[in-house]
Amino acid sequence: MNQPKISIIMGSESYMPIMNQAAEIIKEFGIEFEISIVSAHRTPKRMVEFAENAHKRGIEVIIAGAGGAAHLPGMVASISPLPVIGVPIKSSNSIDGWDSLLSIVQMPGGVPVATVAVNGAKNAGILAVQILSVLDKSIREKIINYKENLAASIINK
Repeated sequence: MNQPKISIIMGSESYMPIMNQAAEIIKEFGIEFEISIVSAHRTPKRMVEFAENAHKRGIEVIIAGAGGAAHLPGMVASISPLPVIGVPIKSSNSIDGWDSLLSIVQMPGGVPVATVAVNGAKNAGILAVQILSVLDKSIREKIINYKENLAASIINK
C-alpha cells in the first residue's frame, strides 16, 4: 500500500455509512487514503496526537465528519497545518444536522474549515481530490474527466 494522502476521520463509528461516501469517491480517483475514528470528546488525546502528526506522516488533506456539537473538524483545524474539510452529520443527537453544520461553518477568524452540506461526504471527497490536484496534473486530468463524465451523464438522460 502506498502512503495515504487523505485522512478521513469521524467522531463515531455510526457515521461510517456517510463517511464511506468520501472513501468511495476517493477510491475512484485511485488516491490512497486512511479512515479512522477520532472523537474530539471521547478521545481528545488521540485527536491532538492525530492533528499534530498527520502532516508528518504524509497526509495532505483531512476530511472530518462530526455530528451534534461537531467539534472534531474545528479542533483538528486549530492544531493541524493541513486543510480540513468538515462534514456535518445528521446524527441521533443532532437537530436535523443544523447544529453540526453551524458548529463547523461558524469557525473563528484564523481557523478555517471548508464545510460541505449535511451528510455531504461525497462532495468532501471530491473537494479533497481537487485540493490535491493543485500540485498534481495527473489528478487534475482525472478531475477534468470526472466533470466531463458528470456533464455527459446528465445530457444523456
